[in-house]
Amino acid sequence: MWALTRHARKMAHEQASELVEVARREAAVAAEEMKQKAEAEIQEKRAELNREFDRREIESDVRLREIRAHEESLALLDYQLEQRQERLNRESAAVKQARDAIRALSKSVRKRLEGVSQLDADEVRKQLREEVQLECQDEFRALRRSTLEKSEQELQTEARRILIASMQRIASKPNNDLTATIIQLPSEDMKGRIIGREGRNIKSFESATGVTLLIDESPQMVLVSSFDPVRREIARSALDALVKDGRIHPASIEEFVKRAQDEIELVTTQAGEDAVGKLNINGLHPEIIKLLGRLKYRFSYNQNVLDHSVETAFLASVIASEVGLDPNVAKRAGLLHDIGKGVPGELEGSHAVIGAEFIKRYGETPIVVNAVAAHHEEVKPETVYAGLVILADTISATRPGARAESMTSYIQRLGRLEKLAMSLEGVQQAFAIQAGREIRVVVSPHEVTDDRAREISKELRKRIEAELQYPSTIKITVIRESRFTETAT
Repeated sequence: MWALTRHARKMAHEQASELVEVARREAAVAAEEMKQKAEAEIQEKRAELNREFDRREIESDVRLREIRAHEESLALLDYQLEQRQERLNRESAAVKQARDAIRALSKSVRKRLEGVSQLDADEVRKQLREEVQLECQDEFRALRRSTLEKSEQELQTEARRILIASMQRIASKPNNDLTATIIQLPSEDMKGRIIGREGRNIKSFESATGVTLLIDESPQMVLVSSFDPVRREIARSALDALVKDGRIHPASIEEFVKRAQDEIELVTTQAGEDAVGKLNINGLHPEIIKLLGRLKYRFSYNQNVLDHSVETAFLASVIASEVGLDPNVAKRAGLLHDIGKGVPGELEGSHAVIGAEFIKRYGETPIVVNAVAAHHEEVKPETVYAGLVILADTISATRPGARAESMTSYIQRLGRLEKLAMSLEGVQQAFAIQAGREIRVVVSPHEVTDDRAREISKELRKRIEAELQYPSTIKITVIRESRFTETAT
């Protein structure tokens, strides 16, 4: 019995010890959880306080900037008030001086009136005339200046009206130049027939037309490449006929090329006659009309030369009508001004001079000949019609959409603009935006002062005008900015 009691007591003691140990562990776990929860709440409070601190700091910065802006505006107002006060002081001094002059003049007039009784009528009239001229001399100068300025403004307004009226009456779409023409083939076998045995067909074709045939892996397609649009058109027409006929060998190639040349000659002649008929011009020599038609396949900066010539003729005619000149003479000179671009390249000289010599050979009047020769100012203009052609040619060439710019030249132009800005000392970055119509230059605030930044903008403007060719205008913005950043940990 005693042993059982002792054993039960021992078991109870052990159970109590286990219960105490379990309770101690649970208490430790609960304490740890409370500790972690407390730390999380502390971290959340701290983050919230930090956000509140950052918000207030930002608000403080904003208010500080507003205060500085108000201070600057107040300083500007003070400066303007000082300038106004100085101007009022100067005006007051001028009024006082004028008042003193009037008093002195009144005294002198009084003295002179006292002596009038001793003068005859002619002497009195002469003295009065001299005094009036002397007193009104400044007014005469001011009246003359205002009259000249008004006349100049009226002339500029009338010139703008004439140009706008002329441009609005002309509407045409832009033309795009191509240096390659794609020919579609009925089958892939046709490529081998075009090339021929050992390439004799393609060599014969390229020799006869003066173009390059590019035959690659593109399905049922041949590329005719040449910078001469007339040759390219002849080659296209001949190759189309050869493909339809199916007989491709050196003899047939020469036959079809000759036939295509005759067709293109007829087309060019018809194009020249259509242009002359559209403008209602009479008396042009057939050789001039034929050479005009060749401009149908000529392009200048992606602008079709024949369309440009017709447009220039219309503009010159309209402007001549507005200013009271003969529209037919202006129209004739405008149509023929670029005819030299159709003359074969064996002749030396600019297209303006060559074209003038060509039309002079076929009986054109000296007025038209001089207008053609002088439209690029290589020859001195002798009549007002030469000036009309220069103006109409410039409007037609520079109007929006007249001359499309390729992507390569566009990227190169922007690159040159940015490179020119980066070459200036103190420039950190340069960005050409608005399709090259604006450039923004960021300068180092530690190396460049505000005055120097203003000089950089003027210097860049002069260098752009001197070194670059660009359409329209370019806006230059120089940015000088200081930023100070700190991080609190």
